[in-house]
Amino acid sequence: MHLLRAGVDINTIRAWLGHASLATTNVYAEVDLEMKAKALANCEIKEEGSQKPYREDKGLMDFLRSL
Repeated sequence: MHLLRAGVDINTIRAWLGHASLATTNVYAEVDLEMKAKALANCEIKEEGSQKPYREDKGLMDFLRSL
């Protein structure tokens, strides 16, 4: 848990512990409220200017039509 809280990737922790599977490592790794808050803060979307509907974005619509 200390490594996970320090920001070490779970796959790296798995390798250090010698686990064959992430499922084994996940048994020992539990997310606490502080880690959940940090994860949510990283996902926060900040509004930048006015956003027009996607159908009014000519470049996007041209790209979608080309698919």
